[in-house]
Amino acid sequence: MPRWARAALPAVLVLVWLALAAVGGPYFGRVSEVSSNDQASYLPASADATKVAALQPEFSDSDAVPAIVVLHRPGGLSTPDVAAITEDTKALAGLPGVAGDVSPPIVSDDGEAAQVFVPMTDDADLDAHVAGLREHLASSVPDGVRAYVTGPAGFASDLGAAFEGIDGLLLGVALAAVFVILVVVYRSPLLPLLVLVTSTFALCAALLVVWWLAKWDVVELNGQVQGILFILVIGAATDYSLLYVSRYREALRDERSRWRATWVALRGAFWPVVASAGTVIAGLLCLLLSDLSSNQALGPVTSIGIVFALLAATTLLPALLLLCGRAAFWPARPNLGSAHPAVVGPQARGLWARVARWISGAPRTIWVVCTLVLLAAATGLVQLKADGVPQSDLVLGHSEARDGQDVLAEHFPGGSGSPALVVGPSSELERMAGVLVGHDGVSSVSVAAKGVPSGTAPVTADGVQPVQGATPAPTVVDGDVLLEATLSDPADSDAAEDVVRSLRADLAAVDDGILVGGVTAVAVDSNDASIHDRNTIIPIVLVVILLILVLLLRAVLAPVLLVLSVVLSFAASLGVSALVFDHVFGLPGADPAVPLYGFVFLVALGIDYNIFLMTRVREESLEHGTRQGILRGLAVTGGVITSAGLVLAATFAALGVIPILFLAQIAFIVAFGVLVDTLVVRSLLVPALSYDIGAPIWWPSRLWRDDGGVARSDRRRDRV
Repeated sequence: MPRWARAALPAVLVLVWLALAAVGGPYFGRVSEVSSNDQASYLPASADATKVAALQPEFSDSDAVPAIVVLHRPGGLSTPDVAAITEDTKALAGLPGVAGDVSPPIVSDDGEAAQVFVPMTDDADLDAHVAGLREHLASSVPDGVRAYVTGPAGFASDLGAAFEGIDGLLLGVALAAVFVILVVVYRSPLLPLLVLVTSTFALCAALLVVWWLAKWDVVELNGQVQGILFILVIGAATDYSLLYVSRYREALRDERSRWRATWVALRGAFWPVVASAGTVIAGLLCLLLSDLSSNQALGPVTSIGIVFALLAATTLLPALLLLCGRAAFWPARPNLGSAHPAVVGPQARGLWARVARWISGAPRTIWVVCTLVLLAAATGLVQLKADGVPQSDLVLGHSEARDGQDVLAEHFPGGSGSPALVVGPSSELERMAGVLVGHDGVSSVSVAAKGVPSGTAPVTADGVQPVQGATPAPTVVDGDVLLEATLSDPADSDAAEDVVRSLRADLAAVDDGILVGGVTAVAVDSNDASIHDRNTIIPIVLVVILLILVLLLRAVLAPVLLVLSVVLSFAASLGVSALVFDHVFGLPGADPAVPLYGFVFLVALGIDYNIFLMTRVREESLEHGTRQGILRGLAVTGGVITSAGLVLAATFAALGVIPILFLAQIAFIVAFGVLVDTLVVRSLLVPALSYDIGAPIWWPSRLWRDDGGVARSDRRRDRV
């Protein structure tokens, strides 16, 4: 290629990526325009709760989100307190975001609390409107009375506030952690910046594509998916970059031309990086088989991120390093003709050379001990509680909605403001009402009726009750009516979920087309779908990754052992995490999707490091025989893979700065699991087991049959 073209090509690549980053960067501040944290939007269309949520607006003149204002004075509200609260409710109707009539205060039987129902506009400014409502109440309630805003609008606001740090805090912590690790590893001021630029530009380009796909309703985007996308792109792009940097530094020792060194490095790094990215993408796309919309969205969204991480690491970073040359590694420049460090043998120095010698001396002892330790750690799985958590526990730290829910449950029926919604034939109204009224877990029942100030009319065993002297007619939509059943227990409690399951069974005997929805039903359907996804997707991911490894390594035994090692690593990581969650952090449990997400990330990313290792081992085995190839591959890749593991663990750990239970648990599981996989499985277990097995590890490929001759030749050369 002409000299001018060699200079122009990297410059053009850098300019293209700079343009993508310039266009995509501003979209960090616009994610809220296309994302939603409404839990019902996560559900599949076939779920009862989803169907009820779609039908509910037809029974009402408003699709507002209810906020419940709870006012509490220990010892009891006085008559002046109630009068002041009643007067203030008139002012609430004029606040921004209040979508309709505000109910008069309802005083509890013990006289210590009152509740007011405030309908809030369901739009992108809900968080700001709830914050304005709270600010107003803080200054308007009588002295000594504490006001809380809870209910669906209150919890949605607290959840939105918890996700506010994703754009700034999360990225800042993740990038700072990566930068510190890279400076320590490379002892160079420029190279870490080039790697961070590569990762950041990849994220900007990925966000640009994802934002428009969400805008066109091709994918669903929420805070959970957004946070994982950011972390996964930064971590993956950095990992792929480290592998290329390692190859490029090797090539600079042998090649005078930076151009030639770039192509040598690309040949060595390209296919392992592509195989690793392809494995992660294949695992993530298996989430499309999920019933939950949030899981379905995570698959393509994060796959897009991995694609851009791959493209940046194989185009932008090589271009940047080509332009910078050996100066990128200053002050430890790799000079032309400098000797490659010895990786095996008595003259070899360094940590990984010592590890290789240790493995060659006692391979069976090492892999057996590692396996037993991991199996012992996996016994913690029996303490894993991944059957769902109450909505009030989703936000870590302070939550006014959670505090208000506790006060509400203490002085009113626990399900006040978040009733179970029952949609069924109008011809079966009396029988449905009879089932609801007669159930021990239901405190009151009402039916949607237009022309009534509250929008509903009370229902008892005797039928619809009069309101203001007249008996209203229930609202009928396509032959159906909507009943609201206020539960005795808090809507997000296990007891309430049991009541919803029981009601569904009892109402099915009346008519199998009756639907039960509402806040509690959303939690029930979410948990059921998550458990189904976990049991379905995990085996499929294993099969897909196994097939990819078979094609990559052209063997059967090695891929099977690699998959088993990563599964063992995942089980150990999840077992330790369960113990830490229960006995160190005292967490209330976990969502059923936590093990699934942990599995997909750990297995896909854990296989990455085994791919980096075993592709180099296979390359060395072709020349030196399997056992020597294993030692040489481990010694050569040990530093770069360990650095990559530390970077990925640090980036996932950064998720812990977002005070969301789900993300904090994923952060710990994946960060700890990556360290286990990097420092134990890939560094000791896999090399020791492979060394102990020897050439049959490549069965049934040609390398297995030819390895004996190569190994004998190596031994003769060593003796000479």
